[in-house]
Amino acid sequence: MTSSTRGRGWRGTEPPPTGSAADDAEPDHESVARAIALRLLTSSARSRSQLAEAMARKDVPDEVAGRVLDRFTEVGLIDDAEYARMVVRTRHAERGLSRRAIAVELRRRGIDDELAGEALEQVDSDDEEVAARELVRRKLRSTSGLDAQTQARRTFAALGRKGYPPGLVSRLVREELARAGAEDVDSIGGPDLSD
Repeated sequence: MTSSTRGRGWRGTEPPPTGSAADDAEPDHESVARAIALRLLTSSARSRSQLAEAMARKDVPDEVAGRVLDRFTEVGLIDDAEYARMVVRTRHAERGLSRRAIAVELRRRGIDDELAGEALEQVDSDDEEVAARELVRRKLRSTSGLDAQTQARRTFAALGRKGYPPGLVSRLVREELARAGAEDVDSIGGPDLSD
């Protein structure tokens, strides 16, 4: 190695003439599939469907992806039921999403309806109402300088985006505004309030 190339690494033809890169210029599909699954599962849990989609984007044949995913499921690295339960717990507790919104997210992540339904049983209607009431209180506190109609409209919008049913939100908004001493709470309508 001359002094002009020292420290800059090997500069020759690609791939190098010796070593593992020379022996295996193109990895097989199964190795690619395993590498994709391991890389994605290292960063966070994933559904089988999400991993299959990632493999398809890298042109891994379906039968190869299926074999790798079956093996990962067999050894417990992929567990859609546990994954669904984890998504339900975190989305409800951390983001305050309703069961309906979580169901949409699970479907988008490739969880079948039966597994999603079982996972969603962790959150009952009482849990959902407690979470909705806390969100209503937070939103009303953050809009406390505004009139009751504007507070209600913004609260309806915020909880609607989280998937809560309008009837529940309407009842909770009226209750919380009345508790806070707002006047004319009965005139507050549903989510279609106009400006």
